[in-house]
Amino acid sequence: MPSGLHKLKAWGAKGGHFGIVAAFATFAAFPFYWMLLTTFKETRDLLNPNNNPFLFNDPPTLEHLKLLFEETLYVQWLWNTAWVGVLVVAITLLLAIPAGYALARLTGRAGEQLGIGIFLTYLVPPTLLFIPLSRVIADLGLQDSLWSLVLVYPSFTVPFCTWLMMGFFKAIPRDLEEAAMIDGLSRFGAFVKVVMPMSVAGVLTLVIFSFTLVMQEFVYALTFITAASKFTVSVGVPTFLVRGDVYFWGSLMAGCFIASVPIAIVYNFFVGRFIAGFTVGAIK
Repeated sequence: MPSGLHKLKAWGAKGGHFGIVAAFATFAAFPFYWMLLTTFKETRDLLNPNNNPFLFNDPPTLEHLKLLFEETLYVQWLWNTAWVGVLVVAITLLLAIPAGYALARLTGRAGEQLGIGIFLTYLVPPTLLFIPLSRVIADLGLQDSLWSLVLVYPSFTVPFCTWLMMGFFKAIPRDLEEAAMIDGLSRFGAFVKVVMPMSVAGVLTLVIFSFTLVMQEFVYALTFITAASKFTVSVGVPTFLVRGDVYFWGSLMAGCFIASVPIAIVYNFFVGRFIAGFTVGAIK
C-alpha cells in the first residue's frame, strides 16, 4: 500500500479520535458554561426568546450574585455541607477500610457472600429506609440537627465503600504482606506500611464518592432539617431561590456553579486514581 495512503489513514484516525474527544469534552463542559453564562446575564436578556441564548446580548451583571450572597444564607449552607461532608467521609473511611480489608482476607465463599450481601444493602432505595431512620432520629432527639445527617448518610456510603475497598484489597498480592510479616512486622503493621500506601486510589475514590453524595443528597436533608440556618446547599438553594412559580435562574445557576466547581477541580486532579479505584474494585 502506498505510503501516502497510510498517512491519510493515520490522519483520518487521529482526526476521528480528536473529534470524538472534542465532542465529549464539549458535552461535559456545556453545563458549566451555561451556569457561568446565566450567572452574569441580565434576566431580560435571559428570558427574551429573540436573543442568542449562548452569548451576552446585554452587558453582564452582578445582581444575581448579590441576591445569592446578601439575601440568602448561601455561605452558611456551604459551611454546613462541608462540615457534614468531612464527618461523613471520616466515618466512612473509619468503617469501610477495615471492613473491606477483613472481607478481602476472609478465605472461602463466606467472605465473597458477605461482600455481595453488604453491596446489596446499598441497592435498597433510601425512600424505604426513610421511615425507620426517621424513628431513630426522633428517639435520639436529633431533629433539626446536622448530626442527624452525619448519622444517616453513612448508612448508604459505608456498604458501597466497603464493597469497593474489598475488591481493591483483593488486587493486592498477599505475598507482599507475608513478606513484610516475615521481616518482623505485625499484621497491623503490614496493613499500615504495605497495604495502605498501595491503596491510595481506593481511598481517594471513597473520599470523592462520599463527599459528592453528601453534596447532592436532598430527601433526608429536607426532611430532617427545618431551620434555614442549618440547610445544606442542596436544600437551601432551591428552597430560597424558587418562590412559587418564580425561578431566580441567575442566582440558582450561581449557587450551583460555585458549589460544583471545587469538586470538579479536585476530581480532575485525581481522575486517574479515581478511575483506577473504581475499575479495580469492579473486576475483583
